[in-house]
Amino acid sequence: MKKKVGAGLALAAVMLGAIVFWRYQHWRGSNNDRDELLLLMPASASAVVYVDLQALRNSPFLTGLFTWAPRPSADAEYAEFVQATGFNYERDLDNVAIGIWNTAKEISFFALADGRFDKKKITTYAMQSGTRTIEGGREIYSVTMSGSTRKISFAFMKDDRLAITDQPELSKILLENQKNVDAADWRSRFARLGGSPIFAVLREEAEAGGAVAALAPKGWRSPQLSALLDQLRWITLAGKPQGDRLEVVIEGESRAEGTAQQIADLLNGILVLAQAGLNDSKTRKELDPAARDAYLELVRGADVSRIDRGETKSVRLVFEVTPKLLQAAQTAPVKPVPAQPPKAKR
Repeated sequence: MKKKVGAGLALAAVMLGAIVFWRYQHWRGSNNDRDELLLLMPASASAVVYVDLQALRNSPFLTGLFTWAPRPSADAEYAEFVQATGFNYERDLDNVAIGIWNTAKEISFFALADGRFDKKKITTYAMQSGTRTIEGGREIYSVTMSGSTRKISFAFMKDDRLAITDQPELSKILLENQKNVDAADWRSRFARLGGSPIFAVLREEAEAGGAVAALAPKGWRSPQLSALLDQLRWITLAGKPQGDRLEVVIEGESRAEGTAQQIADLLNGILVLAQAGLNDSKTRKELDPAARDAYLELVRGADVSRIDRGETKSVRLVFEVTPKLLQAAQTAPVKPVPAQPPKAKR
């Protein structure tokens, strides 16, 4: 039983840490909630992700997205956790901010979640296999992750706010509170993205280029682009529903004019080649017409621009995810363009 309790809590913690990437429809948030959560994000993090469901939960785009997206099967241990504590992230979470550390050894997280929690049930469940300590006047509960020596620790900041991490010494993370030299840089980017209900901010340490290379399908990988992305000082990603579509804005900031120009040239080259590939006679024969139209709509609507903010030189990519594109991605995945984009000017 103790093993199941630990596994259930650990799984719930990991799901809480990952949930912002794929499940949004039942959360709520406010600007005050956002500001409080972001202020408490550790400035030493490699990346921060935030989701506010007040603007997202009734979006026609998200309704279509979750109709389209496959629903993951329920895990037995997590189902046991839900039954014992009454907490279900789909129903009870309101908004979440997550700080992520990407180090050479591992990826770890610290999350703050607002929602409806039954503190008594959750702490009672945790104590069946975990431990409780008092640090800085705050009760901190820890459980061992199933199949690992690593622990998940959590603490109630207040009745409707939970702090959770897989890092040791949760109390020290809570005390950091954006007080170091990087705090102002984080806050300026959070403020810039304030109008977007979902966004992520990554700095150099996140190694975005390597992540893009790892996630991209074979045939779509660009070592040149990955190398340039790793030179960026900051990368921000923001999504905002516009009716039944989602506007996505990605911006990379560099200290060097040349890096921003190279990325802009490379992105424009990729868009030109993608449009040419989609108009190729062979592609017309092999690709479903509806899918081809959706991909062409994406490529033609995408915009690459440059922004000069004085100390930083930025390149911005804007595109829209439409219902047509989601349907095309599900029924007829596009094949990579065989040609390589031209090398960016130096």
